[in-house]
Formats: sequence, structure tokens, C-alpha cells
Amino acid sequence: MQLRNLIICLLALAIAVAMLIAAGSQLDYINEKRGEMKLISNTALENAPPSLAFATIAMGAFRGLVVDILWMRADKLKMEGQFFDAKQLAEWITTLQPRFAEVWDFHAWNMAYNISVAMPAEQPQERWRWVKNGYELLRDKGIPMNPKSILLYRSIAWIFQHKMGNIMDDAHKYYKLQLASMMEPLIGNTDNDFFDALAKSPTNIKQVINDPNIAPFIKKLKSSDVLFDDNDKLVQNYLALRQNPNKFAPNVFRVIDEFRGTEALRQFDTFAKAYELRNTWKMDPALMHKINNMHGPVDYDDPNQHLPLDWRHPDSHAIYWAVKGLEVAGQDTFTIAETNVDRIVIHSLQNLFRNGKIFIYSIPAPKEQLDIQPGDIPNDSPTTLKTVYLRKDLKMFDPYNNAVLAVLEKYKRIRGEKGAYKTWVTGHKNMLKNATVDFYLAGLLPKSKQTYAQLKELYPEPDWNLPLAIFVRNRIKDKLGSLGIHDAQQIIQSLLQEAYFRYAMRDDNECFGREQMAKEVYENYAAEFSDEERVRLPELKFLRFLALIDFLNTPYYPVNLRQSLIARIKIERPDLAEKFKQYEEKMIKEMEKAQQ
Repeated sequence: MQLRNLIICLLALAIAVAMLIAAGSQLDYINEKRGEMKLISNTALENAPPSLAFATIAMGAFRGLVVDILWMRADKLKMEGQFFDAKQLAEWITTLQPRFAEVWDFHAWNMAYNISVAMPAEQPQERWRWVKNGYELLRDKGIPMNPKSILLYRSIAWIFQHKMGNIMDDAHKYYKLQLASMMEPLIGNTDNDFFDALAKSPTNIKQVINDPNIAPFIKKLKSSDVLFDDNDKLVQNYLALRQNPNKFAPNVFRVIDEFRGTEALRQFDTFAKAYELRNTWKMDPALMHKINNMHGPVDYDDPNQHLPLDWRHPDSHAIYWAVKGLEVAGQDTFTIAETNVDRIVIHSLQNLFRNGKIFIYSIPAPKEQLDIQPGDIPNDSPTTLKTVYLRKDLKMFDPYNNAVLAVLEKYKRIRGEKGAYKTWVTGHKNMLKNATVDFYLAGLLPKSKQTYAQLKELYPEPDWNLPLAIFVRNRIKDKLGSLGIHDAQQIIQSLLQEAYFRYAMRDDNECFGREQMAKEVYENYAAEFSDEERVRLPELKFLRFLALIDFLNTPYYPVNLRQSLIARIKIERPDLAEKFKQYEEKMIKEMEKAQQ
């Protein structure tokens, strides 16, 4: 019996040794695959106290305990308002556990929201630095380490939509201007063909260098300045030509002029922009092109054709990261995280409808620049600043409408999830009501009728069984409520001032819409108080005149923008232009004084 037990033990030991040897032989292969799949991180802790560095090494596989302690400490510091200390702990946690998605979210939020607002509003560049650090952390490190975490896609999209696209931060105009200035050289005023070319452009610099059509241009570019010798910095330096021309030798611009208009320069320019989008912004031009075709503004000449989104706008970036998150990490079942990402897509499209048009304007700057607002940044010329205006873009209604209908269908299919569905329905119904009025006031009556018909079909109510004109008039009454004479006159003049702004910017549809709304307000008020002399408004033409004078005199609008309005009036209304000659002379003096 003892011999039998001994044989069994020896046999079991031999099998165990054989299995250990077999497992050990697979270790190199497993480690190689873990490396390929980025399941390991050997990044050393930097600036960590010796006790933490020792603990992480000594505890080995139990480093999760260290992470738990650090996480609780970081959360406590954040609650106490010690954001910089919390930032340092978050950096250590991301190094120890790079696949802990929540800490990347915590770290990015802390920088973009908590630390940024700890900077004075009078230093918007400092606030912007921390907002930028927040989204770059997610874009460059967090998401690559956790590509299947929809939480991180939601987080970066939220920074673009809420922190940069909203108006809650005193420096929001500065954020918008910074983003626009970075995207303008890459995208600018482009069409779908350009995005198609971006998507098809090579992804590797070697492919371009070895392309026989482009090689002669690159060869001459390299010979014109030593800065172009390094292939790794070739694209970066090429794109810097327009931004920082004094950095380069004059021969560089001779080469550019020599190849201007050639296919070689066009192809390299397209490649350089696509390369920058892919490698710096971590944005896929093919996905951008797809999003343009899905969510871009509709072309009035061809309703089935979508124009490109304005990628200078923060909400366009929010849509990109939200859509990418849904494609990469979306699930068939309901999750709160995915619902929040769907909300970002819908709300960003809604924001683009309400404020999708960006107008960046140069304004005269005082010599000492004492009156610079947090949203203004220096322009290329030392005597001017740039400021930004956001206005409604009616072409974004159809993309919003199509997207929300798709989301409604999605959440209708998900069993047990009625709360989110009801929220979408309420939002869509309100949007249809508002859009019906907006299209009507803009003079787009067929579109207004179509939207009103959709409202009545999807959400039938007795209040909708009215003629379109009466429905619009009632909506305006509901919005305005009970107005006194001073409130009514102020609203009318504000609408007319906005109309003149649009007229100066040659946004004629919106100009017409604001004039129509001012007229509706005037007529509604006049009808209600027609018998009361003491609260009767002046004639509408007189209010138009007052609003125009106010527009020409207000310092809120740049002097050269007000001059643009007068220039257009001179051409189209010469009789009216003569009356404003004195205001033109006044604005010229105002501009000269500002530049002294």
C-alpha cells in the first residue's frame, strides 16, 4: 500500500513538473501578446516619494491595494479643494493602473474644470492651458489605454461640448477662438471633396516621400532649409510656414511659389493636414467625412446633400468623440454611460442649430489693451484683437431631426428603459415647436409647414389644430408673456439690432427672420393695447431707425463691422445712407482714437 501511494505521489509530482515546464514555455509568447495588446505598462513613477516607489515594487501583484489607498486620498483632496495635490496622485494612479478608466476621467475633469477655474478669469490663457491638458490627457493617453471604455469618450466629448462650447466659463470665448485658430489651417472653408481626399491620403510619411509625383517637391523643400531635413518634423514645419514664416529661410517660399498650383503641392498639402489630424488630434479623416455625411448641415439646393460641419466649433468635436465612442464601445443593451453619449450627440446637434455659425471678427485694440475681455485674443496685428460671435444655423435642423428619430427608435426597442425614451420625446417635441417658428420667421414657409406637419403627426394635441400663422403667433405670445411698453420696445429693438448684425454679415435669411419676429411682437402688442394711448408704441419704422442708430453707436460690435453695414446700405439704400453720414464720420474718429 505504501509503495502504491509513493508511486501515485511521484506520478503526480512528475505531471505537475511537466505542466509547469509547459506553462513556462508559453510565458514568452503570452508576454509578447500582452505587449501587442497593450495589456502591460512598465512606465516608471516620476517624482513619487520613496515610500510609494518602494511599496509598488515590494507589493508586486498587490499594487492594486496601493492604488485603492491613493484613489481614496485623491478623492478626499478633491473634496477639500486641493486640486493640484489631487492631480499628482491621479498621475501616479494612471501610471500604476493605466486601465482604470475612472481615474483618467477624474484626472481630466480635475484639470479641465477644477484647476482651470482656479486661474483668474483675467488670465484666459492659463485657464485654456488646463482645459487643453484635460482633453489632451484623454485623447493621447486615457483612450489609447482604454479604447473600449465609453466613459472616456463621453468625458472628452463633454469637455468640448460643455466646457468649451457653453458659456458657463468666463473665458469661453477664448477657448472657442483658440480651437478655431488651431483648426482653421487644417480644415478652413472646405467641401466634401476635400474631406474625401483627406480620408484617402497616405498614413505614412515614407509613402509620400517615395511617391514619384511628390518627391521632386519634397527634395527641393529639404534643400531650401535644414529645418526640413528631419522627416519626423517635415509635416510640422510645413504647416508652420503660414503661422510662423520668419522662422524659415526665404528659399522655402520660393519653392512653394514654384510649385504653387501643381498636383505635387496639392497632394502634399492634403497629406500634411490629414497627417496632423491623425497624429496630433487623433482624429480619423474617414470618420470625420462619415460624420459630415451623417450630421452635416443640409444643402438647401439639394436636401439629400450634407455639407461639412464647421470643425472650428467645439460641438463638432463633441459629436466626433461621441460617435467614435458609440462605434467602438457601444452595446446592444441599455447602459447609463451609452445613454449619456447619445445625449451628447443630440445636444451638440441642437447646439449647432442654435449657435452653429461662427463669426470671428477683428476689432481695434487700445494701445495698452486695458479693455481686453477674457474672450478676446491678440490678432496677428498688434493693433487689433479677435472676438467671436455665435449665431443660429437653420441648416442644422434636419441633421438633428434625423439623429433624434434614430435615437427614439433605438430606445423604443430597449425593454425596461422608458425614462430615457420619454426624455427624448419631450426634447424633440419642444424642438419641433421652436423650429416651426424659426423657419416661419426666416421666411422659409415650406420648411415651416413641413416641420409643423411632423409635430402634428408625431405628437398630436388639440393646440396643433390651428393654421400655421396662428400657431406661430401664439408661440410668440407664450414666449413673450405679459409685456409692458418698455419691455416690448426693448425686445423689438434687440431683434432689429440682431437683424442689422446679420445684414452686415450678409446672413440675409436670419436677418429677415429677426425682422419678421420684431414685426410679430410689434403687431401682437399693438393689437392688445390698441385702445390705450398711454402704452402705445411708436411707429415701427421709427423703432427701426432707433435700433439702427443704437447698432451704429454700440461699442459691442466692432467699428469695421458697423462700417460694413453702412457700406452695404450705401449700395442698396443710397437714400438711407445719406442720413447716416454723420455716424460714419464718428466711427472713423472712433477707430483712429482706438489705434493711437
